Amino acid sequence: MIALDPGRAGPFLRQLGRAIDECFGRPRAILAISAHTLARDRLLLGAPRHEAVYDFGGFPDELYRLRYDAPGDPALAEQARALLADAGLRTAVLPDGGLDHGIWTALRYIYPDADVPVVPLAMDPHAAPAQQFALGERLAPLCADGVLVMGTGGITHNLQRVAMTRRFHARIDEAEAMPEIAQSAAFRGWMHERSRDRDWPALFDYRDRAPAARDMHPTDEHLLPFFVAAGAGGRDVPPVRLHESVTFGCLGMDAYAFGALAQALHGHASA
Repeated sequence: MIALDPGRAGPFLRQLGRAIDECFGRPRAILAISAHTLARDRLLLGAPRHEAVYDFGGFPDELYRLRYDAPGDPALAEQARALLADAGLRTAVLPDGGLDHGIWTALRYIYPDADVPVVPLAMDPHAAPAQQFALGERLAPLCADGVLVMGTGGITHNLQRVAMTRRFHARIDEAEAMPEIAQSAAFRGWMHERSRDRDWPALFDYRDRAPAARDMHPTDEHLLPFFVAAGAGGRDVPPVRLHESVTFGCLGMDAYAFGALAQALHGHASA
């Protein structure tokens, strides 16, 4: 619903796109990892053109009328495949297109003109956080080549908790006014502290070490893109939290930047 009802996260994402351009220049392309493009084996969607995929149901008709038609980048897909192959990670490139809602709902704020090419990378949701981080490390050379590696998911994500509020279709101002539950605050705080301290062993083992981890993430997939993007940024620089907000008292909208240039974004994009 952020695509229709931006709340606090929408304006942040708008500013993030401007901040990226101001600090580093417009990316030549975006490699996107989402909680909603998943596969048993790694797949790159190398179509020359993408459209928004409406991979959800039961929402207002207006949401299904929104479009995000973005160029693809088949050459980048092959470049990423070669990097992973060099590391012994077999990856297929498909001529298929489509941006799941985890990708296009964010990009319609970050780059609303849909003028930056996108290549989705389907990840294995059963691979552990450390494996996802290692995948990101293999993609790090792309960052030096003008590619933005973007992971989307949710810092906390338990829709059963949302359903318990009985206000799933509340307006965004109502959803943001709900007090944050203790479990969400504890988990988000732990992620922030462990990221600030570059405590990668703890982060990789978050399900056993973080407070309320299994409550805030009944399954892994909405947090795993964090680790791919973090790996692309490298383990020597602490992740920087650029934004934090919560809807329905339990859905964290926190955003992080990774890598040597992450801190430069903080003053430009934090909100």
